[in-house]
Amino acid sequence: MTTPLSSMALVLFGSLIGSFGAVFLKSGAAHLKDGFWHILNLKLAAGVALFLLSSVFFILGIRHGELSVLYPMVSLGYVWTLFWSRLFFNEALTRQKFYGLGLILLGVFFVGLGSR
Repeated sequence: MTTPLSSMALVLFGSLIGSFGAVFLKSGAAHLKDGFWHILNLKLAAGVALFLLSSVFFILGIRHGELSVLYPMVSLGYVWTLFWSRLFFNEALTRQKFYGLGLILLGVFFVGLGSR
């Protein structure tokens, strides 16, 4: 079985949406310092909704492809999240983070080669 590009695109899009979910969760979690009952806030709800939406794209993607190829592509969400963390929260981009991202990308590349 080969994995169609459309399945890869769906999983990649799902990872992008999921990374925005993490941004909203972090932003919404800041309200928890005011007490646990602030867990019911719009940003946390948006984060959960984005994670659920990303799951829809993952399901659609893995339906016609190889799970062993597509699921490692989910880790590309870490790549997106690193850049969103810098953009929205001004978090530092360190050399170690870039090394880690390089290893993630290299791993996804080699797993993708294994499908051919």
